[in-house]
Amino acid sequence: MDGMVKIKLFLSDVDGVMTDGSMYYTENGDEFKRFHTYDGMAFNLLAQAGIKTGIITSENTQMVTRRAAKIKADYLYQGKRDGGKLQAALEICQTEGITMQEVAYIGDDVNCFELLSHVGLAACPANAVAKIKAIPNIVQLQTEGGHGAVRELAEMILASMAP
Repeated sequence: MDGMVKIKLFLSDVDGVMTDGSMYYTENGDEFKRFHTYDGMAFNLLAQAGIKTGIITSENTQMVTRRAAKIKADYLYQGKRDGGKLQAALEICQTEGITMQEVAYIGDDVNCFELLSHVGLAACPANAVAKIKAIPNIVQLQTEGGHGAVRELAEMILASMAP
């Protein structure tokens, strides 16, 4: 992480990154996702350090809307498929007046490939799919999705900012 570009925007996928990728359904059709408090605190610590935060996901659910509000994410883009994740990140960069080189993104599956290939700092959980792990210069974290992988990346970024 030495000589790393200063990160001004931290973006995360949801399923398989902020969750373990499992989807739980009740008999009534209710869906559950399990989030880790370490990741919620990561968003808080990044915000305290002056880094904007956001969530970009292919899914579109009320529970992610609630989670984004609880962790006070600056940006939330849901239902982003077929190149929509990269487009969402570009829109945020335009709003913030920053470049993609100043963006960190953590993703785990093929629908994150395009965005991961365009950011200054790309990272994936330990259990990401092979195609994602093969992206040049991607940071492969020690932690699996849903178990604090977002926190691990956030701490790396925050440590790189320390004088």
